[in-house]
Amino acid sequence: MRNKNEKLVYSTRSGDQRKQGPVRKGRLQSKPPAEQSLKVMRSKKGRKGKTVTVISGFALTEADLKKLSKQLKALCGAGGAIKFEDDGSQLIEVQGDHRPKLVEKLKSLGYQAKLAGG
Repeated sequence: MRNKNEKLVYSTRSGDQRKQGPVRKGRLQSKPPAEQSLKVMRSKKGRKGKTVTVISGFALTEADLKKLSKQLKALCGAGGAIKFEDDGSQLIEVQGDHRPKLVEKLKSLGYQAKLAGG
């Protein structure tokens, strides 16, 4: 006889098919900064009206992306995040509207950066 606290649960999934976390598609090697064309834009979409600066167009390894993200966030004195999209693209988000400052810094690091959006 079963104990009162035991619950019998049935599942249609086998043990190996459980949903796992997102797969990060990192690169094996980073492209040189001169070969990367970056877009710097402001976005509020899906953030309850809060503004973030989004930088896209990277072709970096995950370690290099983290290093650059930390450098850019420290420059602005703001928080942020690294995002990996489903299509394999990489984004850096910095809280607040810091577009001119970020474009200037990226150009000084050798990237081809330009303002995008409105």
